[in-house]
Amino acid sequence: MAFLTKTLEQLTLCLGVAGLIYFTGLFTTSYLSNLIFIPLVMSLVIACIPKEKEALLKEIALVTASFTFLYSLLLWVFFNLQTPQFQYVESFSYLFPMQDSKITIFLGVDGISMPLIILSNLLIFICLLSSWSSIKIYLKEYLIAFLVLEAFLVGAFAVLDLLIFYIFFEATLLPMFIIVLIYGSRERKARAANFLFLYTFFGSLFMLAAILYIYSQFGTTNYLDLIYYCPMLSATESNFLWFAFFFSFATKLPMIPFHIWLPEAHVEAPTAGSVILAGILLKLGSYGMIRYALALLPSGALYFTPLVYTLSILGVIYASLTAIRQTDFKRIVAYSSVAHMSIVNIGIFAFNSIGLEGALLQSISHGFVASALFLIIGVVYDRFHSRIVKYYGGLATYMPLYAIVFLFFTMANIALPGTSSFVGEILILAGSFKANTTVTFLGATGMILGGAYALWLVNRILYGNLKVDNGRLHLNYFYDLTRREIYVFYL
Repeated sequence: MAFLTKTLEQLTLCLGVAGLIYFTGLFTTSYLSNLIFIPLVMSLVIACIPKEKEALLKEIALVTASFTFLYSLLLWVFFNLQTPQFQYVESFSYLFPMQDSKITIFLGVDGISMPLIILSNLLIFICLLSSWSSIKIYLKEYLIAFLVLEAFLVGAFAVLDLLIFYIFFEATLLPMFIIVLIYGSRERKARAANFLFLYTFFGSLFMLAAILYIYSQFGTTNYLDLIYYCPMLSATESNFLWFAFFFSFATKLPMIPFHIWLPEAHVEAPTAGSVILAGILLKLGSYGMIRYALALLPSGALYFTPLVYTLSILGVIYASLTAIRQTDFKRIVAYSSVAHMSIVNIGIFAFNSIGLEGALLQSISHGFVASALFLIIGVVYDRFHSRIVKYYGGLATYMPLYAIVFLFFTMANIALPGTSSFVGEILILAGSFKANTTVTFLGATGMILGGAYALWLVNRILYGNLKVDNGRLHLNYFYDLTRREIYVFYL
């Protein structure tokens, strides 16, 4: 009877949230605006609920995230693969009476932004599910931060206006800053949050200056118009503007030497924060590189290609070698992300369809694989409250399901044939081979070095004997993956 009552309560809650979401959707005009406004409205609903009702707060947030993810799949279902134009296009017009002018903002997606929107919504749902029982303080604020972040991410990928993109691009920093600062796991979390904010914020100021200059020249920041206007710029203007965009996106990507903030933020962030940071926030850099730096200013991109290749190769080799000598579980995966995103950058600047397709596929694949690896770290951290590798060993004996999941995603991380990462990296190397064989050879070393640090990590964590210090086990109270954790990795 109690089970039936609980089931009816949850069903009523789901129907109520779905009805409220549907009512919210009536005020918008299309799929994309719904995906932006629904999380924002539901975050306001959560803000109005007393913080003592923790179960209700979590259920509403999870139902909202799941509904938004399922709703975003409609973008894929009805997407027309035969047309190169933007789809689901909608516009919002704002009249400024004092200036007697009207500003129109367009939303739309294509084959580049559509999968990133779906990935964003999926990872937000996974983040809320994975942190179901781990957040003990300021739960309401935590849930609001993730729902607001979801809206900002969808806005950044869907908007077709340079200035509004910059606003969404920067707005994602605010909830992420709160997540790292308040819910971080160690004392250095304030320093990590400041690194995250200052590096990416000041890097983006160069992009703002470039956007203002473009507006002063053409009187618009509409992306659909600038595709035709920006090629009219002189070579000098194009080079300076491209470098401003590149500096901003390279900081977010991140590329060497703008990567310092990433390992700090990953190590200090909660598990869900690391998942969303590696899974989708880094993709804002690669997306911006393709959408704006490359598409609007191709001559500048071509001029600075040697610089991009040099920094990308340094990123692959330096980050991989640095990952080998790390002692913290999270830092190894963080430097692995730097190396993989550097390979993505090589594919972007191969200037051919094969390299670009590989870069897009590798970005999506990295979003899944890196997120899974951080969730794997979170599983053992929740049990043993340590991320120091030397304390671990022999987990395969006591946690076989965990060992299988860990090994599977490690193989995906090193681009084992049969995984999505393999397809992405092979396409990147094939595309870059057409452009520069030396860059291809040096970039391929990342696959070898990646295998070195990834397999060494698996060996130290899963195999061998349990670590003993003065007759006392470092790890105790073993239990394998719970049902909720299995659901998370299955997704």
